[in-house]
Amino acid sequence: MPTVDFSIGHKDYTLSCQEGEERLLKRAAAMLDTEARAILDQAGRMPEPRLLLLAGLMLADRTAALEDRAAAAERELARLKANPPRIEVPVVPAAIGEALAELAARAEALAEKAEETLDV
Repeated sequence: MPTVDFSIGHKDYTLSCQEGEERLLKRAAAMLDTEARAILDQAGRMPEPRLLLLAGLMLADRTAALEDRAAAAERELARLKANPPRIEVPVVPAAIGEALAELAARAEALAEKAEETLDV
């Protein structure tokens, strides 16, 4: 069984873990150490159990906030899936289409007349 060495709040620890879990244990220990060091920077020395408790509570608070954000995002995604936003494309009224076709025909007639005048 592999062992992992790490430190939390200037104290060294060694823990055994399952094969393949070393990286996860080191990552978790690093997160706990970051919180512990922040506490020590603000409060100075304190008993190890209290330091670990406070660091654990800070991580739990951060985790709870992330869980709340994830739940809100999941609710918003479910809402959007249930009621996808409507995309409306303006439709050109038939009367305007007919008027444009008539203008195009007039323009073509004028162009033909201009060509005839130039050819003469």
